[in-house]
Amino acid sequence: MSRRIAQSRSCGKSALMSETLKPKRIKPPHRNRRLAAIAGFGTLVVGGVALIASALGDNTQFFYNPSDVVAEGFVPGSETFRMGGKVVEGSVVRKAGLLTEFTVADFEREMPAPITVLHNGVLPDLFREGQGVVVTGQVAADGIFMASEVLAKHDENYQPKINYQDEK
Repeated sequence: MSRRIAQSRSCGKSALMSETLKPKRIKPPHRNRRLAAIAGFGTLVVGGVALIASALGDNTQFFYNPSDVVAEGFVPGSETFRMGGKVVEGSVVRKAGLLTEFTVADFEREMPAPITVLHNGVLPDLFREGQGVVVTGQVAADGIFMASEVLAKHDENYQPKINYQDEK
């Protein structure tokens, strides 16, 4: 009997020893922190990209030619957009206060009729008839372009007067 007890004790010890000697799975000490930091950083990057895309989407202004704006079925990409063309000779009419009405034609394509632009504000110094212009605004229901901003274009040959020190 003592042999049987010894065997059972020895079997129990070996079973107990094999359980205690089994190597446990070793986890890196900061694994969970590292994964949390990576997930947090990824969330911040995705959130930042979403905010930038949202801000750019709100401030996007599309640019169109006047012939595109007067074409049938024209649908602008946003409510406010830019239109660039040439101020028609003899079309500038200054009305009450700072209100100015003028027509804009396309540089490149023929148009059935130029588009009328209304602007209430100060016009740039380079604004003239026959000169290039970029207007920002919206098309009203009656087809008149209501400009909130007018930018005058100038040719690339503009040369400011330079006063050299030795010429004084």
